[in-house]
Amino acid sequence: MKISRVETFLAPPRWMFVRVETDDGLVGWGEPVVEGRAEPVRAAVEVLSEYLLGQDPSRIEDHWQVMTKGGFYRGGPVLSSAVAGLDQALWDIKGKRYGVPVHQLLGGPVRERVRAYAWVGGDEPDEIRDALAAQVEAGFTAVKMNGCGRMSPVATRAEVRDCLRRAETAREVLGDERDFGLDFHGRVSPANARRLLPLLAEHAPMFVEEPVLGDYPHALPDLVNASNIPLALGERLFTRQEFLAPLQAGVAIVQPDVSHAGGISELRRIAALAETYGAQLAPHCPLGPVALAASLQVAFTTPNFLIQEQSVGIHYNQDAELLDYVADPEPFRFHDGFLLRTDRPGLGVTVDEHAVRAADRQGHAWRNPVWRHADGSFAEW
Repeated sequence: MKISRVETFLAPPRWMFVRVETDDGLVGWGEPVVEGRAEPVRAAVEVLSEYLLGQDPSRIEDHWQVMTKGGFYRGGPVLSSAVAGLDQALWDIKGKRYGVPVHQLLGGPVRERVRAYAWVGGDEPDEIRDALAAQVEAGFTAVKMNGCGRMSPVATRAEVRDCLRRAETAREVLGDERDFGLDFHGRVSPANARRLLPLLAEHAPMFVEEPVLGDYPHALPDLVNASNIPLALGERLFTRQEFLAPLQAGVAIVQPDVSHAGGISELRRIAALAETYGAQLAPHCPLGPVALAASLQVAFTTPNFLIQEQSVGIHYNQDAELLDYVADPEPFRFHDGFLLRTDRPGLGVTVDEHAVRAADRQGHAWRNPVWRHADGSFAEW
């Protein structure tokens, strides 16, 4: 069996799919994309395809090594995301070839269902209460929201209060039996994070995500010691080597993205590394159905898995939703905030190829917003 064709498809709202076909008709799907930079990733997939065409798709680890290390210049989000989508597709093919889900190939399941959380925005704090109540009504036991909008490098009292008000509102609506995560989204400077974390502790967030940008790993030990809130990060880290310093600093939850951090192959290695530090895995996944399906395969087989992000109803999903590109929505049906394990082969998702090809004819050129402070200078989005 040889790889005979590799195709990519841009699909609204901001996703990209890759289809890998073998000469005996097996098809695997992956989701290689950097949000806002889909076109460079598409080009990287095309370059990597020059190597993959004619190869045996079952040699996943060997292909991963060549794709990540076969060039003199390595790493970065574009290459890592291109590799990630192709890696997902190769695992999908392998599972279909043997008629088993990928989690069986990874050692078998350790759980029967996966807890997921829902997004409730947070950029506009006045909208949070209704959004939280809607997710409680939908049966979710955990939510995540942005902890702030744009924030000055040294926050005003009003900015601090706005952040605290989000947490207060979440705890009021959710009570003590449900959880919420606060995403600082890299918008918070190290000085602001040191101020905010102790003040937020009384509301007991499940975690604070990206308390500072990955540009400041040296700040993490102080932030870990600033409060008892578990700190989480990882959506902008792409290799297990990059996760080592945060884990050594005491980060409690790692959040690699299966479509950025080298695919299923690297995600499971990052999870194993985190386990040696007593840290939990909570995969980042505000993307499409193939990325979610791939994340779930890792979640079902990872002992230190905590919770799964997913994009149903997320504010980015304009012009398309998670289920628009799947032929059978059953694997993505929530049961009291959980997704159930299935024995469907491969990644367990049936892609609606007609819908994907039609979406590619429309395409997209999604870009993240560019924010500025009141004085006109650049602000982190």
